[in-house]
Amino acid sequence: MAVIAVTVGCSSGAAPSPSSQSASPAPDEPAPQPSGTTSHPSASPTTTENAAQRAAEAVQGPAAVATATQLAALRAQAGEIAKLSPEQMAGQRVIFSYSGLSAPANLLNLIRHGDVGGVIFFSFNISSQQQITSVIAKMVAANDSASNPARAYPLLLMTDQEGGLVRRIPWAGPTQTEAEIGASSDPAAAATIAGQQAASGLRAVGMNVNLAPVLDVYRQPGDFDDQYQRSYSMNPNVVGQAGSAFVKAQQAGHVAATVKHFPGLGEAATSQDTDNEPVTINLSAQTLRSVDEAPYPAAFKAGVKLAMVSWANYPALDPRLPAGLSPTIIQGQLQQRLGFTGVTITDALGAGALEAYGSVQNRAMLAARAGMDALLCTATNPLPGLPCVRGVQAGLQDGAIPRTTFEAQLAQLLQLRASLPT
Repeated sequence: MAVIAVTVGCSSGAAPSPSSQSASPAPDEPAPQPSGTTSHPSASPTTTENAAQRAAEAVQGPAAVATATQLAALRAQAGEIAKLSPEQMAGQRVIFSYSGLSAPANLLNLIRHGDVGGVIFFSFNISSQQQITSVIAKMVAANDSASNPARAYPLLLMTDQEGGLVRRIPWAGPTQTEAEIGASSDPAAAATIAGQQAASGLRAVGMNVNLAPVLDVYRQPGDFDDQYQRSYSMNPNVVGQAGSAFVKAQQAGHVAATVKHFPGLGEAATSQDTDNEPVTINLSAQTLRSVDEAPYPAAFKAGVKLAMVSWANYPALDPRLPAGLSPTIIQGQLQQRLGFTGVTITDALGAGALEAYGSVQNRAMLAARAGMDALLCTATNPLPGLPCVRGVQAGLQDGAIPRTTFEAQLAQLLQLRASLPT
């Protein structure tokens, strides 16, 4: 796959360093220009749109189309979306990350002006309950600013609180790993307690989304999932029972759950990490459906709010694209075949698995075009969020992302946010 940059009018160079997000813009930094006007001053909007559409289609084929659920959300949210500029519309779909223990002034300013949909918190952002609660309170206050046309919608404030070894809030539960829960005498009961612990810990500091539970069905002791005890079981039925119990308990505690990593990373070997490099899961479609995807219907029946799609390649489902960039997998498999009607969220857009797809701007645009609703602008280290915003904005304005689909995806995301506590 050759590297391409299809966001006309948006830089396709490397993303700025993480430190640039916390710093104020330089006084002579030019304001962002409408997409297509800086790089191609002589090109008409129609010419620019056609070029962007053709370039995107060469990579992905036809863009995702709005689902019935999304179109219904758009009918309800159209008036609120009309208040947003293209930059704000794009920003409301982006999850920002940052370095350090303080809320960066520039990030707070972007929140006040409606350019941020949410924030993800890592261990290096958290030192104590008082510290992270204070940081989140500042973000909530910024989101409530009169200058933010999306202030009616709480920010998505999220972390990975899976349990055991993977807990960004170290003093909160779940204390058991998924592996311990799955091996217990009653996995559903143990997972219920874990979901309650996760909700209690996150709500205590002001978070409202957990990027858990993991529904991967691991294959070998010590493999990618099992080395950190992140899989409930090698038995997909146990994974489904425990995962759905976790979802129900956590969401009853007013924290949205996220099932991941669809369609499954259970086959990945110890060193196969999409954060670092491309990963290919060479399983038949029959095996993926009967084993790896098998836990998902129970979680959907439990009402899980979000689903994270993997960056691995699954040749049996799409011979070219990583799952999170594939309309065929996101719409054809997750939404249409399995009937998921919730919000989709990417894994980290800075992942090494996506190096073939150019800058983070380009990756964000392609993910949105493929049907991903919320866009996680981070890597193993934080990334500045504005490049992701500008990539999605350019895709909207250049026609690479169909406007109705874009607005319908945004509408469903806004409805999710409206349902969450601040």
